Amino acid sequence: MQKKITAALLISTYNWPEALDLVLSNVLLQSKMPDEILIADDGSTDETRTIIEKYKKLFKVPIVHFWQEDNGFRKTLILNKAIAGAKSDYIIEIDGDIIIHRKFIEDHLNFARAGSFVRASRGYINEEYSAKLINKDTSKINIFSKNIANFFSVIRIPFLWPLFQKKYKIKGAELYEIHGCNMAFWRSDAIKVNGYNESFIGWGPEDKEFIARLLNIGIKKRFLKLGAVAFHIYHKENSRAQLAENEALFKETIALKKVYCESGINKYL
Repeated sequence: MQKKITAALLISTYNWPEALDLVLSNVLLQSKMPDEILIADDGSTDETRTIIEKYKKLFKVPIVHFWQEDNGFRKTLILNKAIAGAKSDYIIEIDGDIIIHRKFIEDHLNFARAGSFVRASRGYINEEYSAKLINKDTSKINIFSKNIANFFSVIRIPFLWPLFQKKYKIKGAELYEIHGCNMAFWRSDAIKVNGYNESFIGWGPEDKEFIARLLNIGIKKRFLKLGAVAFHIYHKENSRAQLAENEALFKETIALKKVYCESGINKYL
C-alpha cells in the first residue's frame, strides 16, 4: 500500500494583510486540506500577525508563521526557513496574493509523482475587480468575466492533464519557466539542491534558478495545465533594481550545470 503523501501549503507574504486574509479564507474552502500551512513572512508588521492568529483559530490543521526582520526583499531566506521547518513530504507553494480554486490542493496531490516537480498556471484578476475582492464588495470570481485574463489557465479539465504534463513548455528557455506563485516539489528534493539560493536579493528569478538545480540533478518538470487553478490579485510590480545581478546568477547555474548553491537551506536544518 502506497504511503500517504503529507503536504504543506507554503504561502509567502509581505505587508499585505488584506490579501492574505482573502487567500486564507479561500484555503478554508478546500475540498482537501493540506496537513499544514506555512506562512513565509518577509518582515510584515503586526497587522499580518493578527490575520494569521485569527485563522489559527479557524483551521483544524496547524498554521506555522515564519517571520524575519524587514531588511529588504529577502524572500529566498524566509522560504528556506519555512521549508526547513516543514513536517510534510510535499510542498505546494503560492504567494500571498493568490486565490485558489476549491480543488487546488486536491489537484496538486493527485498530480504529484516522485522524481518530478510541478509547474502550474494562474489567471489574472484586473485592478478594478481585485479592489472589490480586497474590500469584500464581492466574493465571487467568474472565469468568463472580462475581469479575468489568461482564460486557459483558469478552467479545470482533469482528464486532459496527461496531454500537457510532459510535452508543454519543456523546450529551450521554456524549460526553466516556473511560477513561484503556483508550483510544487518534494521537500527532500529541495534539500538535495540546498533550497533557494540566498544570494538572490530583490525580485526575480529565484524560482527559475531553484528549479534549474532540480533539473540538473535529474528531477523532471511536469506541467499541470487545466488544474490547480489559481487567480492572481492585481498589484503594482516590485522593484527590479537587482534583476540584472539575479539574472546573472540564474544564467551561471544553467551554464555551469550547478546542482547546489553555497548559501541555502542547510543552515536551518
